[in-house]
Amino acid sequence: MMSRTFASPVRAMCIIAVLCFAGCDRGDSGGGTSSATTRQANGGAKPRLAYVTNGVDPFWTIAAKGSDDGAAEFNADVQNVFPNGPEEQKQKIEDLLIRGIDGLAISPIDAKNQTPLINQAAAKTHVITHDSDAPESTRLVYIGMDNYDAGRMCGQLVKEALPNGGKVAIFVGRLEQDNARKRRQGVIDELMNRPKDSNRYDAPGNEIKGDKYTIVGTLTDQFDRARAKSNAEDMMSLHPDLGCMVGLFAYNPPLCLEALRTLGKLGQVKVVAFDEQDATLQAIKDGHCHGTVVQNPYEYGRQSVRVLAALARDDKTVIPPGGFMDIPARQIRKDNVDAFWTDLKKKKEKKAEQK
Repeated sequence: MMSRTFASPVRAMCIIAVLCFAGCDRGDSGGGTSSATTRQANGGAKPRLAYVTNGVDPFWTIAAKGSDDGAAEFNADVQNVFPNGPEEQKQKIEDLLIRGIDGLAISPIDAKNQTPLINQAAAKTHVITHDSDAPESTRLVYIGMDNYDAGRMCGQLVKEALPNGGKVAIFVGRLEQDNARKRRQGVIDELMNRPKDSNRYDAPGNEIKGDKYTIVGTLTDQFDRARAKSNAEDMMSLHPDLGCMVGLFAYNPPLCLEALRTLGKLGQVKVVAFDEQDATLQAIKDGHCHGTVVQNPYEYGRQSVRVLAALARDDKTVIPPGGFMDIPARQIRKDNVDAFWTDLKKKKEKKAEQK
């Protein structure tokens, strides 16, 4: 029996050459296909997919639950990846491509500077974006909401909270992200009563004055929570008559609320939010936050897996017209926060049970 474990040198070299040849073809021609993808189309093993977020946040816990459920529903293996910053996101994507995957869903942290990376990935496998887009890249699909329209929905909440007008400050992690720029512009255009134009962009730095509302500034924090809170405190010191604080990333509204509580101004300055952190939803119930615009991160994860699994099986009918799958945003106020929060808790509990 032991003699069968040894092959002639010539035979061994032939086997190695065949294996190397089979493993080297990852579809570098730019078609977004690979030898692994070909196996999926021919009924092989489950597609190997990666769902890459733009950070670590409760928002992404819900998205990962959708991704996991999608993996079971659409017969795929999915790895959820939570990078910390653009460099780590880049490194993790490069590592995934080296190991070989049949599809990649990414929420770009810096769409402009990451477009070459996304294009490189798209030359090797199927690539889609979710939550935040990279519109100049060769990604196949963007799954998410229209962030400009969602920004205008946020502006509508500001008008409800501050009907007589006043000073408004905007807080956001970074403006390098496509979703952040679009949300901010939507808020500004709604408050200035401008016609709809998602390509408009007001550079931060100067006040923007309208008939009733003045945007006194947009402060970024680069995902630094301590800085986000100090930004809110600084803005209140500069503008004692500040009327409303708008937080565009999930963690911004709770930190604005903390700053207000620290300075004894909770309830005196209106707060309008994005996303669905527990502190934000509780503040809506308590009357300290007027409302929030929420996405559907669960469906971001689930639909990303559905689309990538189908593409890995050579089904291109899942690509929507224009390459945009719209998962609409919603406005949450005191009258519907309980129902929304109950559903949200169920999704989080199911995710925790799976761990």
